[in-house]
Amino acid sequence: MESENLNQPVIEIFGGSTLKGEVRISGAKNSALAIMAGTILCSDDCRLRNLPNLADITRMSQILSAIGVKIKQNGDILDFDARNIGQSPAPYELVSQLRASFFVIGPLLARLGTTRVPLPGGCAIGARPVDLHVRGLQAMGADVIIEHGVVQASVKGNRKRLTGAKIYLDYPSVGATETIMMAATLADGETIIENAAQEPEIIDLANFCCSMGAKIMGAGTNTIVISGVERLHSTDYPILPDRVEAATFLVAGAITHSEISLFPVIPDHLASAIAKLQEIGPKVVIDAPDRIRLIPGPLKGADIETLPYPGFPTDMQAQFMALLAVSEGSSMVTETVFENRLQHVAELQRMGANIRVKGNVAVVQGIPFLSGAPVMSTDLRASAALVVAGLAAEGKTTIQGLKHLDRGYDDIEGKLRKLGANLRRVNTPS
Repeated sequence: MESENLNQPVIEIFGGSTLKGEVRISGAKNSALAIMAGTILCSDDCRLRNLPNLADITRMSQILSAIGVKIKQNGDILDFDARNIGQSPAPYELVSQLRASFFVIGPLLARLGTTRVPLPGGCAIGARPVDLHVRGLQAMGADVIIEHGVVQASVKGNRKRLTGAKIYLDYPSVGATETIMMAATLADGETIIENAAQEPEIIDLANFCCSMGAKIMGAGTNTIVISGVERLHSTDYPILPDRVEAATFLVAGAITHSEISLFPVIPDHLASAIAKLQEIGPKVVIDAPDRIRLIPGPLKGADIETLPYPGFPTDMQAQFMALLAVSEGSSMVTETVFENRLQHVAELQRMGANIRVKGNVAVVQGIPFLSGAPVMSTDLRASAALVVAGLAAEGKTTIQGLKHLDRGYDDIEGKLRKLGANLRRVNTPS
């Protein structure tokens, strides 16, 4: 490990413990970030509930504060007042750390008619260009110029408001769908988004906007119709449960051969992950409309191909690869969403996993057990995969690079300890 990482906190996991109990699932990160940006659309106060305690949420709060949104926090409740937002661009040092910061461009353009937003940063998992966002805004009557790392957008001519348009997305991008949908809520006329993303987080954002008086139809299908309104009013809105966190804990139960329950969840949002888990061996039982239970079983290999929702989520590819590494037989994992999302393979190999990579395909040959080792997380979901692998490994696993984990999992160590896992966060590796 590089010397500059020695004083960074690490997680030490002593593998082999059986887990037992119930996990409380936090609000969805990917939903919360877009909805927080959506508060810019509101000319009154907004309250959001069930916000996860994450580094990304803190950064988005800082970005919104920098452009004039007043924010008050009380536990997992945040109050927003965007009455007096200004033209000040969000600071690059904040935006560069959070890709979701780009979500502010649509609401700012809708409210103010002009905005400047630095190009975003985030996980290094491959190209996630903003061209689909930009083309959508241009179709609605925006002039968009990208220079010196800043996107400058303004409504053409003497108009103050964007104009409804028919927009076809070349790829069902979640971010572009959300940007265009938010911009369209205050546009003149009707906007139709075709080949729209269908993720649950799209539905959550649409429901949030509708709770403020927006008119949105078809969210969750591939065609979304938005009829622009004059203004939006205040709301009090709860963020939906995080399906990726829930699926990560299901994998943790499966790899440790443990029976655990999750609450609250929306089982339909987990359909592809549950189906693949049951193909691998464990069973998932729906005990209540918002509660599921994993029953462990023998693990056997399975093939996975990541796809846009409702297909298998790219955000669960790394965690399932850790599970397949100790599942009997051969498995093939194909990553089709991000071209650079197999960086965790090298770290799993350090733990003894038998994985070969060619292009965007990983061939996994199951082995009886993994061995604890010092590993480095390369991105958010890779870090969760290493935690999952460490739970099942023989001996001690030390995970560095926790900044990734803290971006997307609310107190994952505390939740795992309550289930009986033997792990701790320490400032200096022992």
